[in-house]
Amino acid sequence: MMNLHSPMKALRLFGVLLIVWLVVPAPCHAGSIGPFVGDYHGTSIYNAEEELKARDLDVKIMETGRGFTIDWSTVIHKADGREKNVSLSIEFYATDRPDIYGSAMRSGLFGKRVPNDPLQGEPFVWARIVDKTLTVHALYITDDGGYEMQVYERSLDENGDMDLVFKRFRDGEPIRDVTGKLKRQSKY
Repeated sequence: MMNLHSPMKALRLFGVLLIVWLVVPAPCHAGSIGPFVGDYHGTSIYNAEEELKARDLDVKIMETGRGFTIDWSTVIHKADGREKNVSLSIEFYATDRPDIYGSAMRSGLFGKRVPNDPLQGEPFVWARIVDKTLTVHALYITDDGGYEMQVYERSLDENGDMDLVFKRFRDGEPIRDVTGKLKRQSKY
């Protein structure tokens, strides 16, 4: 048991508990993820120096008790025949602001899932739902104090399939645009 007789120790404990109380998300209200739930597969195209390159995409969106998770993977086909695989899984939770979800990407001090710290080079990620579009934003603070923003817009068409628009910016300047079409494979 911790000795709390020292005022400094008690003050430190209070500070840690206050930070946890401020950071740990409380379930509230936000737009419905229901229409987006399911497995999707497709391809995307991006233009790199006037050369079109294809990528294979898989996206899985699942509802959870406090929000939803998005798992996505990309296979990038290199010109020399090699493939690069990139995967990511993010848990999102409802916030006090309607239709806006916070992310929980790492374990905090007491083992609860909390947002990343962008000042440590980790992406700060949030999502929002507007009509039939689920948008995920990822903000990175670069080593020189600038920023990079990645925006994934996933819109449902009339058949329940997904249109993807990915944009990447560095210090406000666009550096990459990717578009894709993903077919719904299943719905939970």
